[in-house]
Amino acid sequence: MMWSHPDFDDHEAVHFFTDPASGLRAIIAIHSTHRGPSSGGVRFWHYAREADALTDALRLSRGMSYKNAMAGLPVGGGKGVILSDGSPKTQAQLLAFGAAIESVGGRYVTAEDVGMSEADMTTIAQATRHVSGLPVAAGKAGGDPGPVTALGVYLGIKAAVAEGLGRDDLSGVHIAIQGVGSVGGGTARRLAADGARLTLADANGDKAQALAQELGARAVGADEIMTVAADVFSPNALGAILNEQSIPHLAAGIVAGGANNQLATPADAQRLQARGVLYAPDYVINAGGIINVATEYFGLGDRADVEARVSEIPARLHAIWAESKASGVPAADVADAMARALIGRG
Repeated sequence: MMWSHPDFDDHEAVHFFTDPASGLRAIIAIHSTHRGPSSGGVRFWHYAREADALTDALRLSRGMSYKNAMAGLPVGGGKGVILSDGSPKTQAQLLAFGAAIESVGGRYVTAEDVGMSEADMTTIAQATRHVSGLPVAAGKAGGDPGPVTALGVYLGIKAAVAEGLGRDDLSGVHIAIQGVGSVGGGTARRLAADGARLTLADANGDKAQALAQELGARAVGADEIMTVAADVFSPNALGAILNEQSIPHLAAGIVAGGANNQLATPADAQRLQARGVLYAPDYVINAGGIINVATEYFGLGDRADVEARVSEIPARLHAIWAESKASGVPAADVADAMARALIGRG
């Protein structure tokens, strides 16, 4: 039963869509509309098991509720997942997904996530108006949310270094980055410009090596990055990488990155704290993209307004760490409590 799924968290709705003509199989999970229509990107991904797609949709939509609330946005949390069979996505599938979004009556607004692009959003927009992340003119809010997410992660890492190392600069600070796509790569370039020493890894080893050569960094295998003896570990790929097996081998004293759902289970927050690791809750540090998307969709301002809102991320992190230090409660749990109160579930 859906209600007994371990990641079901009183989601308002979970929709399953099948379109035989295009081959679309998709899930739209709506966690909360307490603050406004649910908002969150759609990812196109090949899952080893169909059940993993449902788990992803449930976890990611809940994370979007928390992320949007903590960012002060007038939206709730939702997420879309398009299941890939290993073949490239087609225009017909994207149009069918747009029709699926339209069928839920404005309760879900989509944007880019893993495996999706601005061009894909343009195609989806042919079938529904409930889409953001569309190409925009210079200076306008919107477009690919990845670079804005990277800005927030960069600012969050600087805040974590100040909190955990007592330093107000990044010169010589060793940062191990897992995933060098739009977010991880953008973050790496900003960190390198500040003089940080970088070690990079990606599932695509050639991609990591190319960026390492560009930035004067070092590249290691994807299976090595978490055990690199660094000041900061920055996860910017897929989630659930901090777990009972990996945390004991983590060699960094700070974890701050843009990946969603970094903790495999709630108990992993306590495991990080027990090891003395300073943790930046993922949905707080990686809120830049959704700030960009919501600002575009609701007409809340221009790119300068987006960057002003993203610049507030460090203050939110410092408030969470201060409460965690005062209460002894792990930072992830402090953030969850704050977020749940903001969506009426405190």
